[in-house]
Amino acid sequence: MTPDALRTLLLDVQSGNASIEDALRQLRDLPYEDIGDARLDHHRHLRTGLPEVVYAESKTPDQVAEILDRLAQRGNLALATRARPDAYAATQARLPQAVYYDRARIIAVNPPQLSAFSFQPSASPRPSPPSVEQAVLSPHPSSPYVVVATGGTSDLPVAEEAAIIAELLGHHVVRLYDVGVAGLHRLLPHRATLYDAAVVIVVAGMEGALASVVGGLVACPVVAVPTSVGYGSAFGGLAALLSMLNACAPGIAVVNIDNGFGAAAFAHLIMSKGDLYAPQPVP
Repeated sequence: MTPDALRTLLLDVQSGNASIEDALRQLRDLPYEDIGDARLDHHRHLRTGLPEVVYAESKTPDQVAEILDRLAQRGNLALATRARPDAYAATQARLPQAVYYDRARIIAVNPPQLSAFSFQPSASPRPSPPSVEQAVLSPHPSSPYVVVATGGTSDLPVAEEAAIIAELLGHHVVRLYDVGVAGLHRLLPHRATLYDAAVVIVVAGMEGALASVVGGLVACPVVAVPTSVGYGSAFGGLAALLSMLNACAPGIAVVNIDNGFGAAAFAHLIMSKGDLYAPQPVP
């Protein structure tokens, strides 16, 4: 149950549009629902501002489908990360409205309509590189937004996990992909987009240096995501993790290796600014 749903229920009871018995039926599963293989935390959103999200890796397709089905019965957004196509097929058999974001490996049931704001490279086969002084900007919304930047194209699965989760949680996202330190001229023309961001999620493998570069440019929080991209001495992302933890630039928080979801969740809490229980006008 979300804070908005609970607020609406309480207002309905107050106005006489719902009985106390109706409210009790909707609240009966506090604090969780035991379905055998899992215990579903329907009130997590109410406590933390984030819904329970299914980590689909190592779960069977039927387990993923069953859990998402139970979560979706409440009429709220139900999500699964690290989901394989077979888990999506099992979910869609139960819930035809389910959507699969294949690059992000996310299943969403009852998703909102997403509004994507992403940098589109030039259609020219050999575009002229813009000068830094020209400050060619990627399009971005006027409302607060999250930037998701990657060191390289190989980081996209983790970056898309972060971007899609942030969008599904209601935030505008600007994507700046393949702007790593091997060619900083690709990043610098988009300084204004970085300056205006509310949060920047930096996704990078190899040496993970992009987080320090971005952290030294912007005044907003930076969430760094090390990825398991790299040759042997990258140690499956450990080198990038340690590099990000040792960043010289202040204001950088680091999540676990390949944890795009965790980065999006942290960005969501920053964007929410503790407004979970902000007073709402009574209709």
